[in-house]
Amino acid sequence: MSLLRCFYPDEYLDSTYVIDFDAMYRKGYRGVIFDIDNTLVPHGAPADERAKALFAHLKNIGFACCLISNNQRPRVELFNEEIQVQFIENAHKPSVKSYLRAMELMGTDTTDTLFVGDQLFTDVYGARRAGIHSILVKPIHPKEEIQIVLKRYLERIVLHYYRKEQERGRR
Repeated sequence: MSLLRCFYPDEYLDSTYVIDFDAMYRKGYRGVIFDIDNTLVPHGAPADERAKALFAHLKNIGFACCLISNNQRPRVELFNEEIQVQFIENAHKPSVKSYLRAMELMGTDTTDTLFVGDQLFTDVYGARRAGIHSILVKPIHPKEEIQIVLKRYLERIVLHYYRKEQERGRR
């Protein structure tokens, strides 16, 4: 199903919090763009201790970070209050424009930027179109808005073919 490849992430992991960012830094990555809801915290939640510790660690390593969210400014500001990184609200993902702007804000480019998000059709598709290494993570919390619930059914189909292709590649 090569038609679906435009939605395939470069990596698919259980959680943002299992990514080895130290190893990514050693590989030459210098910027990380994050989705917020269900990638870093449950939908609508402020930054929790785990998120605060992650961003402190990323800054300590030397990463520049930027949040890009399709949410409006009050939601993004609520999350960013204790994180204090660059952000872009109302990003219109999967539009490439916000990914490019995020790299501009961080002083990075497509060769040294990672993207982390929980949705294929907005997050990963946009990152792939922008030429950024994409990491799909499983959603943190099952409670989601109805339009996202509907997209999750379609995502399962794409992920089925993605996994089959990954298995074939390992043989």
